[in-house]
Amino acid sequence: MVDRIGTLVILGAGGDLAKRLLLPGLGQLLRSSRGYDLRLIGVGFDAMTDAEWRDRVVESFAAGEVVSSRSTAVATTSVYLQADVTDPADLTRILAATTGTPALYFALPPQVTIASIAALEKVGLPAGAVLGLEKPFGTDLRSARALNRQLARLLPEKHIHRVDHFLGKSTVLNLLGLRFANRIFEQVWSAEHIERVDIVFDETLGLEARAGYYDTAGALVDMIQSHLLLVMALAAMEPPSSLDEDDLRGSMAQVLRATHAWKSDPVAAGRRARYTAGTIDGRKLPAYVNEAGVHQELDTETLAEVTVGIENWRWAGVPFRLRSGKAIAERRQQIIVTFKDVPHRPYGFTGNPGPARLTISLTPDSIGLDLNINGEGDPFTLDRVTLGTEFAAGELGPYGEVLHGILSDDATLSVRADAVEECWRIVAPILSTWRAGTVPIDSYRAGSAGPTAWR
Repeated sequence: MVDRIGTLVILGAGGDLAKRLLLPGLGQLLRSSRGYDLRLIGVGFDAMTDAEWRDRVVESFAAGEVVSSRSTAVATTSVYLQADVTDPADLTRILAATTGTPALYFALPPQVTIASIAALEKVGLPAGAVLGLEKPFGTDLRSARALNRQLARLLPEKHIHRVDHFLGKSTVLNLLGLRFANRIFEQVWSAEHIERVDIVFDETLGLEARAGYYDTAGALVDMIQSHLLLVMALAAMEPPSSLDEDDLRGSMAQVLRATHAWKSDPVAAGRRARYTAGTIDGRKLPAYVNEAGVHQELDTETLAEVTVGIENWRWAGVPFRLRSGKAIAERRQQIIVTFKDVPHRPYGFTGNPGPARLTISLTPDSIGLDLNINGEGDPFTLDRVTLGTEFAAGELGPYGEVLHGILSDDATLSVRADAVEECWRIVAPILSTWRAGTVPIDSYRAGSAGPTAWR
């Protein structure tokens, strides 16, 4: 644990991530019971005056509806530095502008982050400094390992916060309470009672001018390699003895080490597709290959589906299907646990609603549990009902939680070095088959549920 962070430095402050997510998250944290006064420095490659930067900070706070006396004070005293974050001299100048213990947040593309960390090795960091690194962490398994080695030379693992904002979602955290504080669930949370698990993150948004990053990543790297595998690890891990960062992250890493492409067949384990022109909620979307900045020869997928198996005693034989797509008709962010059907239904009952499901929705935050009961009218006919409730909203949103972890140097919600490498290891053989063209890329109309052949 370090002394309270005195300065938050956002590298890549002129980018969309800082404007839409980081600054509103910071404003939310400053307004909360966990907020405190600190210095904010924005750093970017493009020229910007202090006044222009402060206007941007104020606008982001206002857009996130998180204005408070503390956030106003932080915005008023904030400064902007134009710099090349891969230049040791510029990094020295940035660190000299900080007061107290600094936290550096890398809101940068992976390759720029890697180059910046290499430059920081030549400069060194003040005692107790904390780093926050935005995903994807590296661009493949090899680069992730190399970056981890670089970071280990620079500062202790406990001061490195590899950010995955999905771990800051209150619903994902509620999953821990649901599993480990209720005997009814943990007793059936295994291959003996569970048929399959689906983790789905489909969105109605298209590319939204993110070709610079997305076209070289695609849905598999952007969502499954990081977010969805980590959510799976939380859903499937063994009960930790505490929510301490070592216990929690150790249990997650254990699951990931046991995870492989379903039946060790990377070709059959994955499917990919890309959207064509269509309409969503009255918005016309061009085909992905016609979006500005897209290179058709990259064969980038906008919908990815991967099935993996967790090869341990608890989960052997249970498929975990991870799916994420853009420009899909319906927004779905869910963990769906399908239980096995009962071994015998007494003769005399009619109707078969099928196996029960537990559906945990990440947006909106809710839970639904299916039950098969006697239907209305004929008591011998079985029908399906769903018990449901909404989760209580957390005090902070995902990026508010992420920043609180960084500023308090609490790594509970950050991703440990070995977990990052395991996530890359899991998807590497699937990525390899896709990039070799072994797995064809299907198509689906923007605004549809996905390729017709997948349904």
